[in-house]
Amino acid sequence: VQLQASGGGLVQAGGSLRLSCAASGRTFSSYGMGWFRQAPGKEREFVAAITRSGVSTIAADSVKGRFTISRDNAKNTVYLQMNSLKPEDTAVYYCAAGAGTAYSTRSSSYGYWGQGTLVTVSS
Repeated sequence: VQLQASGGGLVQAGGSLRLSCAASGRTFSSYGMGWFRQAPGKEREFVAAITRSGVSTIAADSVKGRFTISRDNAKNTVYLQMNSLKPEDTAVYYCAAGAGTAYSTRSSSYGYWGQGTLVTVSS
């Protein structure tokens, strides 16, 4: 599966963005999906994940209550709605797909990665 992330940009603190990740192929619904991010000089970290059906989600403590992951299997797309953005949310955001993965916080569980989209939050 090939993944194409989009929707990043520059936003002021307190603002919102919605990231999208479009997947190629007809088997999108067979993949657990996740979002990760990497800030300058830091390691990649888990943000949120969603099961193949979209029924269950999990999010990092740092984004709980502010970010929401969702998916539309008919459109082969996963989303990350980001509200109440903070300067510390500034990072390149990556979507990832894991075959046979329910949902996972570990990057090693995902075999396919998008190219990343930059989110910059100004104070």
